[in-house]
Amino acid sequence: MDTLNYASKPKIGAVFPQTEIGENPEDIKEYVLAVESMGFDHILIYDHVLGADIERRPNWTGAYDLDHPFHEILVLFGFIAALTSTIELTTGILVLPQRDTGLVAKQAAELDILSNGRLRLGVGIGWNDVEFEALNSNFYDRGARIEEQISVLRELWTNELVSYEGKWHQLNDVGLNPLPTQRPIPVWFGGEADQVMNRIGEMGDGWIYPNSAPFPEKKSKEMLDLIKNSAKRFNRSADAIGIEKIFSVSEKPKDGWKYPVQSWLEFGATHLSLNTMDANLPSIKDHLKALEFFINEIIQ
Repeated sequence: MDTLNYASKPKIGAVFPQTEIGENPEDIKEYVLAVESMGFDHILIYDHVLGADIERRPNWTGAYDLDHPFHEILVLFGFIAALTSTIELTTGILVLPQRDTGLVAKQAAELDILSNGRLRLGVGIGWNDVEFEALNSNFYDRGARIEEQISVLRELWTNELVSYEGKWHQLNDVGLNPLPTQRPIPVWFGGEADQVMNRIGEMGDGWIYPNSAPFPEKKSKEMLDLIKNSAKRFNRSADAIGIEKIFSVSEKPKDGWKYPVQSWLEFGATHLSLNTMDANLPSIKDHLKALEFFINEIIQ
């Protein structure tokens, strides 16, 4: 089978099959160890806390509901950190505005320590107003609030003592102990809205693009231009901002992954991940076979 030659080798990730892997810790262990042994650079995990009962919400249009199982993302990564030694741990994405900022700072710092600096924190504003309501968080100011949250997180991750006065946060001579291994932990943003692209250019370390389109489209190029223009406004180098594209087995082209991968690399992708959910894969071994095919097809 043909392989691709990369001028700069991308990071390759596996999307943890949250809704399909089940509750058996041994199954999770089998999956995680196999992914690391195959040579994947990172495991990316989707996040949800509470599911909505759609029988009582006839107009519900959300992607996930009460019937979709989700392991708690940061606790799960604590388990995975103990099992692994090299693979990066990526939240993809953590719905940050529905969580307390100080607590996320502490949890992320601890996870970074326990994994020897292997955490990459992907964050986003979320879409599920029911979840925000149940977690006693404001759904309607989440976009502006996440920007302040990132500032607070980075202050707490890099300074022993922090004082901060913001619209939503007041910190008076407090700090984390211990501080994380990475100071600060990398923060990537997920999403597609113009505001997100501007946010990435201003303060993000990277962009996680979940759209399942196999090839870059006009919309993708327009979003990348927004990131570049925003970075320029804030005197940042766009080359320092990573791009992660998530492919889905359910959208696999008939000719395989070679040309979609090449197209996204030419587009500027630095990270490529494969989502094996929603592809009628009945067992963990089937998920792993799909991942093995993906990495063997595109990596020399």
